[in-house]
Amino acid sequence: MHRTANRPVTVEAHRDKVRALLAPLSARVVTVPLREALGRGLAAGIAAPLDLPPFANSQMDGYAIRSADIPAGGAELQVAAPVPAGARPAALAPGTAAPIMTGAMIPAGADAVVPIEQAVPDSFPAPGEAATVRLPATAVGTFVRGAGSDIAAGEPALAAGTFLGPGQLGLLAALGLSQVPVHAVPRVLLVTTGDEVVEPGSPLQAGKIYDANGTLLDSALRQAGLHVTRTGISADDPEELAGLLNRHAAEVDLIVTTGGVSKGAYEVVRQALAGHDVEFGSVAMQPGGPQGIGTFDGVPVLGFPGNPVSCLVSFEMFLRPVLAELFGSPVPRTALRARLAEALTSPEAKHQVRRGTFGPDGTVRLEGGAGSHLVHALAHSNALVHVPVGTAALAEGDEVEVWLL
Repeated sequence: MHRTANRPVTVEAHRDKVRALLAPLSARVVTVPLREALGRGLAAGIAAPLDLPPFANSQMDGYAIRSADIPAGGAELQVAAPVPAGARPAALAPGTAAPIMTGAMIPAGADAVVPIEQAVPDSFPAPGEAATVRLPATAVGTFVRGAGSDIAAGEPALAAGTFLGPGQLGLLAALGLSQVPVHAVPRVLLVTTGDEVVEPGSPLQAGKIYDANGTLLDSALRQAGLHVTRTGISADDPEELAGLLNRHAAEVDLIVTTGGVSKGAYEVVRQALAGHDVEFGSVAMQPGGPQGIGTFDGVPVLGFPGNPVSCLVSFEMFLRPVLAELFGSPVPRTALRARLAEALTSPEAKHQVRRGTFGPDGTVRLEGGAGSHLVHALAHSNALVHVPVGTAALAEGDEVEVWLL
């Protein structure tokens, strides 16, 4: 039978519960081609299998030289055979300079490159033409990219848990890797509940509201890289909801519900999950206090509140950061300090999460009030504003932590 927590827990304590609930899912690892790994989390650390670059090469179009051949006042050298990118050049003879292209291998014996702009003449001779070129004195190593100067073979390339974006995948490709181990993408069943809720696009009768929660959470979950199954809206019928969960539980790794988790008389999620290992309680947070957590036939369940802002704040505070930590995806929200553009009040015993607009001047302006129904204010926000437990009021200009959305 489900349990009821008597006292509110902290945000951190509830996040710890979510982490423990989902931790076993992070053990599932699959190997995928690089192209399929974008936006995924790296499941194991990767060491460089080779030097990068794998050979010393030129940083510029210019002349490969032996620095000892050119005294302080410069010297005129015989032009050797050119070195195109991708070729293995012959060793550079003393007293010669080889035209070399950017990225081309430095010939044996050469130890520096003089940019073409510093040469006289400042253009390459025609292929096969006998020519000389005057070059200035140049220090050893000038415009030479040494083998392993980016990363040496055996060094850590990427750590486990790294979010794989274009830069990370580019590094793996440069190291010659075509596949990468990533965490398997969790499959989520998303269920919105309520007799009063109807699908957008249908007629709106008296006492009914359109379902914003389904779209809010579906978008948030998919943006976080999860595979989402939506079932439509479940009425406030515990047997109907229990049957729906039974039909889909074997196909998913996580069940997320919205609504029906408070202490009212008709809380359908509480009723449908009776007999299962699920705890319903309150987190010392505004909005998003009522929460459910546990398992349904062994499948992890998170029960979020029914108000739109509450359910999205619950996702941002509990599910998204745990996904980032366990699976390396999505990337964590950027957290920074900002100055309040106006004063605010907050329930001292709760962690308040307000919506706001962070501006280029480093201030954050609150959007709407603290109400959990203010979807319009949410839509015009680009940040979550955190007011920690123990704070009853803040003045204009006070610093707060914000998470950029």
